[in-house]
Amino acid sequence: MDNRLRYLSALRFFESASRLKSYSKAAEELHVTQAAISQKLRQLEDRLGCKLFVRRGREMHLTDKGQILQKHVNDGFKNIVTGLNRIQNEPLEGVLNVSAPRSFSTRWLMPRLWKFTMEFPHVPIRVQNAKGIDIRHTETDVLIWQGDDTVEHLELEQETLFEEAIFPYCSPQLAESMKFTEPEQLLRCWLIDFNSTSFNWDQWFHCANVQAKREGIQWMEVSTFDMAINAVVEGHGACLATESITADFVERGLLVKPFNIGLKPGVRISVISDPSSSRVLRINAFKEWLQRELHFQ
Repeated sequence: MDNRLRYLSALRFFESASRLKSYSKAAEELHVTQAAISQKLRQLEDRLGCKLFVRRGREMHLTDKGQILQKHVNDGFKNIVTGLNRIQNEPLEGVLNVSAPRSFSTRWLMPRLWKFTMEFPHVPIRVQNAKGIDIRHTETDVLIWQGDDTVEHLELEQETLFEEAIFPYCSPQLAESMKFTEPEQLLRCWLIDFNSTSFNWDQWFHCANVQAKREGIQWMEVSTFDMAINAVVEGHGACLATESITADFVERGLLVKPFNIGLKPGVRISVISDPSSSRVLRINAFKEWLQRELHFQ
């Protein structure tokens, strides 16, 4: 066996520091002192005969040789974890961490989650807002992602849940007062914009063959989809959304679709998970439930 394998503990420090770009953050993650991290990595560099890190401002960046080592260390640790998971998977029962866009969580997932709880009472779900697509070094077990990003380079599993067109929505009162007949009439309404990275009003007006100049339009910018919907329900203009997110508002008579002109491609929602996770049993149970719920909605 190669004698350099005695460096395994130092390589664990190296993996953490290279990922976090910080000795102090690596120390916090590994529950050791920053001095221990620094000493261990200095010893590793001496034994390998090359520099692995350089300091740039407050961050520690990898050298060219450090980047080469990082790739192979990551691959090696992942193979070890995969092997451990195959012989030591967690049982079906236990907490499952799900991350999702705020709008999807509040408008689609949370109203239906009781059905999963009834079917799997011993799998409590912890829901949080989606932050990044790479879940390998986070607490997230299942990520529901909005967008066209792919994870092929991350060796994660990704399945498309659904793709939906984007439509304008407004309150019944506004629709009645405007007597909508042509999409150009929306230019005379307040347009609610919540800075979506997937779609915007310019795209929808282009789809509807409407010439729109932002300078002559009344805008309200909000930070979340929930704020946009609440404003529209109160009669303050129109916003863009998908049918699945607005379905219950439409059923309760709080929103209407003034024009059946859908922006395509609109929104792609996919589910992402790590096939090497030790929680694969409960992950698969949740993913299968999602697919069933979408099929019967």
